[in-house]
Amino acid sequence: MSGVRLRFRQPTTLPVDARELAPDQLAGRPQAELEALTLLVGNRRLPLAELAEVTAGDREELVIEGSFATLDRLGHGMGRGLLQIYGDAGAYLGQGMSGGRIALFGSAGVYAAANMRGGTLQVAANVGDFLGAALPGDPAGMEEGTVLVGRDAGDRVGDRMRRGLIAVRGRLGDFAASRMIGGTIVTLHGCGADPGFAMRRGSLLLGRTPDHLLATFTNNGSQELPWLRLLERQLREQDPPLDLPATRVHRWTGCASVGGKGEILIAD
Repeated sequence: MSGVRLRFRQPTTLPVDARELAPDQLAGRPQAELEALTLLVGNRRLPLAELAEVTAGDREELVIEGSFATLDRLGHGMGRGLLQIYGDAGAYLGQGMSGGRIALFGSAGVYAAANMRGGTLQVAANVGDFLGAALPGDPAGMEEGTVLVGRDAGDRVGDRMRRGLIAVRGRLGDFAASRMIGGTIVTLHGCGADPGFAMRRGSLLLGRTPDHLLATFTNNGSQELPWLRLLERQLREQDPPLDLPATRVHRWTGCASVGGKGEILIAD
């Protein structure tokens, strides 16, 4: 038994809607059927065989080689299986996924893990804005699952996030945890300006002091929080493991502008 393999011939500057490229959707389909599958490239639909070398497989595993930054919506709605991507990915990586694992060995665009409902998304390099966020018009963003980022993430990480875990080895941009409803965001470094804007609940754990903290947060002083020990264990079980920035933190609560009870925790 083997998984499906796609090797893209060359990148294109046109956006490619690759939402049908998920392991649980392609496994077991005949070679000819896979090659005839069409993707929207710009405003034209092109057969997959014209874009990539295709190898059929019967396992719920999909390996994509030669991926590029305009290859959008990879792993869209994925429910199970393993998706490995070598290269960069475009916008909406893992949007609405509910299970399985996506491993990207490169960088991702905006709205990665948007409306994620389960599973694990791992990005080796950087991620764009609105990681784990709600799409425009949606009431909530990420609702469950785990996101691991090897380097930096952009602005508004976890915007309207409801549940789940986002762990970033590098730094976050501005407005991290904006309008957050619940869940946990961890960064080993700091973040840009104004984290927790309109935050209602949830936790943002920073390894360093942010560039600017809103006046709508209340200083609760230095604290030892027992639940951080459980989070530390969870992060060490990841592949690769992550170290928690600290278990003793300076705790700020808010955002008072919305009567929020969220917390920003800064490593002491």
